Amino acid sequence: MSEQSHSESISPATGKVIGETPLHTSKDIKSAVQRIRQVQRSWAELSFRERGDYLRKMQRHLTEHGEEYARVIAQDNGKSLADAYMTEITPAIMAFDYYIKHTARVLRQRKVKGSHIFGLYTRNKLQFVPRGVIGVISPWNYPLTIPIHEILMALMAGNGAIYKAASETQMVGQVIQKIIASGGLPEDLFVQVNIAGRLAGDAFLNAGIDKLFFTGSVPVGKILMKKASETLTPVSLELGGNDPMIVCAEANLKKAANGAIWAGMSNSGQSCAGIERVYVHEAVYDEFIAILRERLLRIKVGDPESDGIHIGTMTTARQQESVQRMLDDAIKAGARIAGQSQVDKKVKQAMPATILTDVTHDMEIMQEETFGPVVGIMKFSSIDEAIDLANDSSVGLTASVWTTNHRLGRQIANQLEAGVVTINGHLFTHGMANLPWGGFKDSSLGRTHGEFGLQAMTETRVIVTDYLPNGLQFFWTPVSGFVYRRWVGFTMLLGGPWQVKLRGLVKLIFGLRKI
Repeated sequence: MSEQSHSESISPATGKVIGETPLHTSKDIKSAVQRIRQVQRSWAELSFRERGDYLRKMQRHLTEHGEEYARVIAQDNGKSLADAYMTEITPAIMAFDYYIKHTARVLRQRKVKGSHIFGLYTRNKLQFVPRGVIGVISPWNYPLTIPIHEILMALMAGNGAIYKAASETQMVGQVIQKIIASGGLPEDLFVQVNIAGRLAGDAFLNAGIDKLFFTGSVPVGKILMKKASETLTPVSLELGGNDPMIVCAEANLKKAANGAIWAGMSNSGQSCAGIERVYVHEAVYDEFIAILRERLLRIKVGDPESDGIHIGTMTTARQQESVQRMLDDAIKAGARIAGQSQVDKKVKQAMPATILTDVTHDMEIMQEETFGPVVGIMKFSSIDEAIDLANDSSVGLTASVWTTNHRLGRQIANQLEAGVVTINGHLFTHGMANLPWGGFKDSSLGRTHGEFGLQAMTETRVIVTDYLPNGLQFFWTPVSGFVYRRWVGFTMLLGGPWQVKLRGLVKLIFGLRKI
């Protein structure tokens, strides 16, 4: 650990220092990975039930201290207290339940039936083998619930883990340290480090981790993937989205408007799976805008710990400046502010929730991930047009369709280029631990959560046992001409039209007669 070297945590609402965390070096990280690897071997020998007993202690601790930890999240990240508890504490507690109860079923050793003649004398077993040391680098927008999933999956699958919390939310990182420590894990099985984000990827990969789980931006994800290719270290990348919402003529407009505010504005719009683009059928466009504007006026943005505040602050000044620039550029290009929330201007980094109309896909705010409380709204005249607009993006994390015609909703959902499509809902699916999480195009590489996430924490191994007596493998070298013809005949019988099968039968009989 670096002597006398700490990073400060700043409240985005007040600008005051709320804590400090020791900094680590690349050398510290390499040492940590070596220590984890030594402990992990014994951990992997435990049963799923035994591992789950450790995690159950963590879950109880989190449940008991949930409100206390939600307040830390609100102070450190800037989201409202209710948002912190409902979208971070509750999903994390539910995640414990899923992984404790279902890992054994998902990762158990199982038999694989044979699919051809070789299956008659072989027995096959499929195993999911822990990778070893899992690296987790998480973002600041959901600083507890995002890394908790990866950490729990890694541990339940039999791995050790090294974790880096975002530099902007180190106080939440300390909360995660307390949660994991409450389980009484073997020392050094889980190690948390604090190192600058620009150094973390290289430090983790150079230290020899066995897989990296990264959540962040597309450009950084591509850099990490390139670096990982040098050692063929597998990576799982969740790199954000620019999520569309399609509001059909048959939609429940009040529900859709409330959904747009929830999924587009909560956490100050800093959700990779939040709504950023809304496409509304022309028949209900004006009515939808009116309802949305009226609902938005009720929303209050300000100090995340104050009573009556629905949306807190932007987490970083840099992100607030980025969103404001995109908003200003859109307005200069012809976009119009159709509605805004109330905002306490005295609160540092509080930004009003805003809806824009008269936007086009030529505007950056519709093409890039805004990651702020701004939603652009366009009208469409046909379902095909709505689908084309929704798919006009380089990313495809999640999407939603709003309609009371569920059959139509499913037809549209089947054509959207997104990893998760919700009908009459949005954003909440990240908290459903049983569902795979990830997207199309530049949004993701691989999947996490659920069965896919657990399997991604392992290597797949197949053990095949041959029960034939020695010397009876007729295809072993040396192969005679007669055996070869018999083999060809047998293969021709497996496929092709009847004429080919007939010729194959002749070859097979001829070959058998000559053996």
